[in-house]
Amino acid sequence: MNTKTFKNYIFSSKIILVAIIFLICFSFSTYLHTSLTKKESIEHSTTISNQIFSSMYQIMRKGWSREDLKMFTDSLEKNFEGTNYEINIYRADIVKELFGDIKEKQKDTTLVDVLKGDIKEYKSFEDNVTRNIIPLQASNECLMCHANAKVGDVLGAVEVKQDLNTIFDESKFQFIIFFLIITPIFFISAFISSRYTSKKITKNLDLFKEKVERINSVDDFKQFDSKNIDLYFKEFNEIIQNVDTMAEKLKNVAVDKELLEFEIKLLDKFIITSDVVKDWREYICDLLLEINKIMETYTLMTMFRVDDDQFEVDVFWLGVPREEVRMVFEDYINNVIKNSEYFEGMTDFKIKHIIANRDKKLDNLKREDIEYRSKSLFLDTPKIGGIVGIGLQSVLSTDPIRYIVVDSILTTMANLVGSVKAINKYTQDLEYYAARDPLTDLFNQRVFNDMMIYEIKRAKKHDYSFALMIIDCDNFKPINDNFGHAFGDKFLQTIADILEEEKRDEDIVARYGGDEFTIILPECDANGAHTVAQRISQRIENEKLLAPDDTYVGITISIGISVYPEHTTSQKEMFIIADHMMYEAKDEGKNSIKLPTKQNVSEILKINQEKSALLISAIENNEIYPYFQPIKPGLSNDNNLVIHELLMRIKHDDKVFSAFEFIEIAEARGLINKMDLMVIEKAFEKIQTTKYEGVLFINLSPKSLIVNDFINQINSLVNKYNIDKEKIVFEITERETVKNFSLLEKFVHNLKLEGFKFAIDDFGSGFSSFHYIKKFPIDYLKIDGDFIININKDEKDKAFVNSIVTLAKELNVQTIAEFVESQEIVETLDELDIDYCQGYHIGKPSEEFISLR
Repeated sequence: MNTKTFKNYIFSSKIILVAIIFLICFSFSTYLHTSLTKKESIEHSTTISNQIFSSMYQIMRKGWSREDLKMFTDSLEKNFEGTNYEINIYRADIVKELFGDIKEKQKDTTLVDVLKGDIKEYKSFEDNVTRNIIPLQASNECLMCHANAKVGDVLGAVEVKQDLNTIFDESKFQFIIFFLIITPIFFISAFISSRYTSKKITKNLDLFKEKVERINSVDDFKQFDSKNIDLYFKEFNEIIQNVDTMAEKLKNVAVDKELLEFEIKLLDKFIITSDVVKDWREYICDLLLEINKIMETYTLMTMFRVDDDQFEVDVFWLGVPREEVRMVFEDYINNVIKNSEYFEGMTDFKIKHIIANRDKKLDNLKREDIEYRSKSLFLDTPKIGGIVGIGLQSVLSTDPIRYIVVDSILTTMANLVGSVKAINKYTQDLEYYAARDPLTDLFNQRVFNDMMIYEIKRAKKHDYSFALMIIDCDNFKPINDNFGHAFGDKFLQTIADILEEEKRDEDIVARYGGDEFTIILPECDANGAHTVAQRISQRIENEKLLAPDDTYVGITISIGISVYPEHTTSQKEMFIIADHMMYEAKDEGKNSIKLPTKQNVSEILKINQEKSALLISAIENNEIYPYFQPIKPGLSNDNNLVIHELLMRIKHDDKVFSAFEFIEIAEARGLINKMDLMVIEKAFEKIQTTKYEGVLFINLSPKSLIVNDFINQINSLVNKYNIDKEKIVFEITERETVKNFSLLEKFVHNLKLEGFKFAIDDFGSGFSSFHYIKKFPIDYLKIDGDFIININKDEKDKAFVNSIVTLAKELNVQTIAEFVESQEIVETLDELDIDYCQGYHIGKPSEEFISLR
């Protein structure tokens, strides 16, 4: 609103206000005058009526003749002639019977009711006319003349009317004349007053406008004040005071345009690219040069941990500092480290100085010229953290705006350097654990397979032999069950350390999975391999660990060996032979070493070839069949779902083989995914033809996880056979999937997104049981049968099962007990509140869906 508009607004407002006041006064005066006139008229009419009535009564007491009546009415007409009064006298019918009619005006219903005696006395004010009617009632004296009446009868009535319209019209006219005279006086006074007031307000508004227009920078804004501006109205002055208060607050947070542009550039630089990660120190140097375009800054500093007891300190200088200044900053860094709990006890560090611009010298820089600021950033995952700092001109530290920018710079630096360090650590960890087992720090299965391929090529090229050793711990499960997984992990780590210590320098040790290890022995024959195996076996047998119950526990191992090229030249066959010999060592009493003979090799390879041929034939001839094992609800489960587990069988030459016998060969040959899809399709076809409405559990091989199109293929079968996804539960065996954890997690979540359900099979058998239940959206837990089959013989097994059930119920996960082989086990499981039971006692696998109801 400009000044002229405001001025017109003030003037118009006052005119309107005066007009409203006049209108209210006029309306009130008119109303008051009317009300008073009406009241006075009614009272005056009543008085006249009473006087006329009294006169009539006095005359009638003396005797009343027709001539007397005429004379009385003529007198009334004469007395009230020219007034606004009208007097009327009426006879009642009882009088008319004796004395006849007189000249009367036509009576309305009110008068008729008065003359009948129905209304004692009547007063009204209608259409600005007052009306009083008083009835004349017979007394004892009246009965002398009116023999046909009795006391109380109405003999007649007097009506008095007064018309006030002329009086009201005259009053309105007088008031209008009055307001026509007085209104211009008020308007002239209002005009003079508003002109005087608006002139002063306009002057002050113009002054306020000039001050606002002079603001072109933050410095101008800081000079702004409105304390000498008076708008002469309390409300307007309060607005100006609030504006002034707001300006005072904004002065502390206002930021120059160049600072805002710098902030934007700073945010743009926060994008972390591979180049930034690679040359982050160069990036900080560029950042320091950018900062100096806005405010003079001498140093940037970062101190970040790079290991459990090591950290790196980097100081970035704008130019080349004097030695004295360098030492000042190093003192500051040492004090920061000393006072930080994060770096407590860490002394292994070196300070690295980096110069952003070597052409610039900081010769004149003194200790008192520098103000230090710092900020911390600590991450739990990965375990990375540190402090970033900045050294700038001391005079800038008191500027609140510069403080905001400094804080922004430190935040950006902390996030950037922290992110770069985290990325580097993650990269290093990924590179390390892509080749290493995280528990034992040995090479993992993938590296072992790669090294086997490499060693066969190398042995073939240089014409030497090498050995493969497969090692499996004897009775490791009881140790895990009795003393817990933490103690089991410690045992595995101890075995891994022994293998590393007792092997030859050139040997390659790997953890193949679970409690199984492998060793590749380059340039080694059967005798050499046997010697190493004996040394390892003896060392492990002598090793005892202190268990949680303060007893010492030992373990033994079974070892199988194969030698290239003595036994075979194939990588897969070497593993099959060594693995077979390891199991043969276990079968012969454990804690032994087995080397194959030529006859052993022939038999092993023959059996393997026969199984392989049979498997390929079964696939080609569609001899993969679905079998269904029933799962029964426990007594405490009121769900009563019909559930079966899908099992795979191979039918060949009128014999039925369990797929378990061929699973390793199928996975090795890459056939397992095809077999899974074949048996699933036949099961879906069975559901459709039999109209089965229960739930179906389907076991998946870990190899299915790496088939990118697997879920799409399942969806295709679901649509083809019109299967309800809610009634399909995919099982993945825990012990098989530890090494594929990330892939498994993605796979399971994709299954759930598609609408399928998910179960963990053999829960409790692996080393990450509770990690699985925490990470995955699990619907069912199938408790490992090893805990169920001995549940009535081993209190620890029972306690373990009870713990699983309690945890599952807290997480709203259904539990299924496997290996239920007797009614006694069923009763115990019912006591433990297990949801479902599965085992040969419940029902054996069959080609048909079995009803347990």
